[in-house]
Amino acid sequence: MPAIPQKYSHFVFGTLQSGLTSAIATAIASYPLMNSGHILTHWVQSWLFSWLVMLPVVLFAAPVLRKLSLALTSKE
Repeated sequence: MPAIPQKYSHFVFGTLQSGLTSAIATAIASYPLMNSGHILTHWVQSWLFSWLVMLPVVLFAAPVLRKLSLALTSKE
């Protein structure tokens, strides 16, 4: 498997982080459907949609949030 150059690590991290976060949030939101027999279909459709929405949010918001968190904290 070819390695992704490290200069793209921000995008790799954002993709993995948004995928995991949206998967967990979607599973929690789908829990009420546990006994209906439709949870897997609902979860996959909801997760794909939420991941597609969250991926650009994470990729573009992360640098801003990183700068904001550094501005709000001290080195102590």
